[in-house]
Amino acid sequence: MKLRVGLGFDVHPLQAGHALWLGGIKLPSEKGAVGHSDADVLIHALCDALLGAANLRDIGFHFSNKDPQWKGKDSKHFLKEVMRMLSEKGWQVENVDCTLTLENPKINPHIPEMKKVLAPLMNISEEDISIKATTNEKLGYVGREEGVNALAVALILKK
Repeated sequence: MKLRVGLGFDVHPLQAGHALWLGGIKLPSEKGAVGHSDADVLIHALCDALLGAANLRDIGFHFSNKDPQWKGKDSKHFLKEVMRMLSEKGWQVENVDCTLTLENPKINPHIPEMKKVLAPLMNISEEDISIKATTNEKLGYVGREEGVNALAVALILKK
């Protein structure tokens, strides 16, 4: 049995008039994340954590923001593809731990729905997904509500 750990990070600017997608769900918010795809920082960080653990480069290598086919794409598609890549190499996800950093909106009420969406995409139970949220105490780009970021750690297993 072989275990590996990967770390992922993503950041996107926030802007009025854009949708806020986090963890595969659309949250009610005055500002949304801006990006080439749907700018779901949580899923992007998860993809990077999983790809890194499997030594398969990063999300930008596989889904370049210069490639028009990914314009406006639902990030759940990226996670499905990452899982396909891991499966082809014999890896399975054991658990993931994620932290979102943003001032608004409050994330805790939405965590159960995020877990419900993410679990089947990664072929794990909701109990194996940890999602936490914090503010930046009004400091920096997050504190000024100019951006949102996410960190994710993934543990993968090869039997």
